[in-house]
Amino acid sequence: MARKDHRKEGMTLLRKKQKLSFWVNLICLLGLHAEAQQLPKKLIVDKLDLHLADPSMIPRVFDETHLEYHQISNVNWPDYPYRPDVKFRIAYSDFGILLHFKVVEQSVRAKTSLDNGPVWEDSCVEFFIQPDSSNDLYYNLEFNCIGKLLIESGTPGNRTFAGPNVLANVKRWSSLGTQPFEERKGPVNWELAAVIPYSTFFKHTIERLDGKVVKANFYKCGDKLAVPHFISWSPIALQEPQFHAPSFFGYLQFGYD
Repeated sequence: MARKDHRKEGMTLLRKKQKLSFWVNLICLLGLHAEAQQLPKKLIVDKLDLHLADPSMIPRVFDETHLEYHQISNVNWPDYPYRPDVKFRIAYSDFGILLHFKVVEQSVRAKTSLDNGPVWEDSCVEFFIQPDSSNDLYYNLEFNCIGKLLIESGTPGNRTFAGPNVLANVKRWSSLGTQPFEERKGPVNWELAAVIPYSTFFKHTIERLDGKVVKANFYKCGDKLAVPHFISWSPIALQEPQFHAPSFFGYLQFGYD
């Protein structure tokens, strides 16, 4: 009768346990990674001690103060997989919020020539913000690549357009100028900067943001480009493309505690 090699059997069992442990750990790590991908984003917004009225100066000022870029890179809907290279920087002052977007995409379009027009159909960057957690009102600021701007306030499905004075007070600069054009095939690089005074938030009275934590999200879209796309800074877990989703906003902390 043949003798069993218990040492060999033990080694085989150990290898099986090691393999099982490896796969269990890998599955756990993948699960944690997937969960992390769905967590709302958070960032600290630095304060700048200046009154900047000219938006074309924002990129240089941000460079000099070494402000960090943040990627808008969440592809939330598999039917729209294209992801242009989009990043933004944000700061604030005693007078308002300062924004700078940088975009590289395979084509660019700017047919909307008026404020409060359908800028989302063009190459468009967007900033949504809920400045007061005590109510559900939020604002959407949507800029096409030549600086035409749409502003609304309210709740999902119940929006109010900003008036001409509010729009005029948001100063904008675009590296592509201000004249509309048909879609241009790329690749194309462009930048947009904006000075957003606190009066922009016309359903609120905001004098300062120091120490506040507010909900917000940043987007890039192009509904009528040759390759439509819908990407976000903070992820959105909905079935269809929808940016008016405050339950999926991330968080901005203005200044340090």
